[in-house]
Parts: sequence; structure tokens; C-alpha cells
Amino acid sequence: MHKTIATLAALAIAGAAAANGEGERPANRFAAELLDSHNAERVQFGVPPLAWSPKLAREAQQWAQVLASEGRMRHAPNDERGGAGENLWMGSAGAYPARFMVEAFIEEKRAFRPGTFPNIATTGNWRDVGHYTQVVWPGTREVGCAVARNARDDFLVCRYWPAGNTHGVEIRRLAAR
Repeated sequence: MHKTIATLAALAIAGAAAANGEGERPANRFAAELLDSHNAERVQFGVPPLAWSPKLAREAQQWAQVLASEGRMRHAPNDERGGAGENLWMGSAGAYPARFMVEAFIEEKRAFRPGTFPNIATTGNWRDVGHYTQVVWPGTREVGCAVARNARDDFLVCRYWPAGNTHGVEIRRLAAR
């Protein structure tokens, strides 16, 4: 029963976006909140907003279903995601709004320092800011996200194109628009 509900919910998020066309706003309110949360932070960082990608959302939905069925977090192998960037989040089923999920990525900005990747964290470990820098990566243009649920947890997968966190590339905050 739970697997069927989770599958339908995940398909609704990815499918509503797909029906809307590549690069347009997702019709699903939850997906639109995910996009808006990403773009609000990007505006603050001074980089262009992301477009919604139904293709990335469909791929994210497939991986979110894998995570929900396994009941654990792990990144998809790079070749399985076609080189797209990926952020993951997990939390109690039905307990968190879309904005909160993306804010978990954005909270990492506390440890961010401008610089050349991978030297971009005050802690010395880029992984401490990797979700945040993927959200605000200047070269990224598209995002697609989906959630799948198991009996206990929601699993959010966001895919980004082109991927961020590229070695040797400088990332710094620009003036807020």
C-alpha cells in the first residue's frame, strides 16, 4: 500500500512537470516550491535562476524510488545520471515542506568561502558545502527534483544540469540582484 502511494506521489511531481514542457514552471505546487527555493538562494548569490527540467525530474523520480525502496541514502553512480549533479535529502514521511528540504542544502552556506573548487569551505572539506554550492553553481542552468516515500521517510532527489562542483572552477558570491 505505502509503495503504491509513494509511487503515485512521485509520479505526480515528475509527471506534472513533464506535462508542462521543458524549462517551464512545474504545474505541481510542491515542485514549484522546490524550484522557487533554489532560485531565491541563487538570486541572493547573484547568479541566474534555474529552469525546471521535466527530464531531470523524471530521472530524479526514478532514483528517489530506488532510495525509498532501499530505505537508505546513496548517490546514483555518475554514469547512471549522465553527468548531472545530484543533491539528496531524507526526512520523516510527510513532515516537511519543500522549502525546508531545500533549506537543508542552503544551510551549508555557513561554511562556504569563495574560492576555486575544491578550496571553498572554511572547514577545509568541500563536502561540507557541496549541496549548497550545487544549488548556487553559476554554470548550472536546470534543475529537476522528485520525492518518493516509504513507510517511514521521504527521499528527495534533485538533479542539476550542467553539474556543479567542478575542480579548478572559481565560485564566488556576486552582488545580490
